[in-house]
Amino acid sequence: MHPVTIERKIEFKFGRKTAKQIMLQSDKVKSGKDTLEKPKEEGRVPRIAKLMALAIRFQNLIDTGEVFDQADLAHIGNVTRARITQIMSLLYLAPDLQQTLLFLPRTIQGRDPIRERHIRPLAAELEWRKQRQLWKKLKLSR
Repeated sequence: MHPVTIERKIEFKFGRKTAKQIMLQSDKVKSGKDTLEKPKEEGRVPRIAKLMALAIRFQNLIDTGEVFDQADLAHIGNVTRARITQIMSLLYLAPDLQQTLLFLPRTIQGRDPIRERHIRPLAAELEWRKQRQLWKKLKLSR
């Protein structure tokens, strides 16, 4: 196994009111003797994918004892308990649907085709078989 080195060129620029702005140049990854340019991916990760990952991370924090409960998460994140509950409800989805959400294609322009409000009825359904049926209907309507 060869050591991996990441090189970054960082420039500091002063913006309005003398706030520093950090400008990152393209990342280069070195693996042994070769230098590879990291390809820039177009678009952005859909918000629902980020929320799914956040729900998994929150559950891990609770399971490991780093935070006590969802109320503690809400306090730390400076959001309401209701919002934490909404995010955590994504964990009620069938595992294959969770994986599908995590790996949704990047959004190139405009709104994400699948948003959280579309997923809430699926998460409210406790039977995974029915969730999958609702998912198929949702995918067909998009």
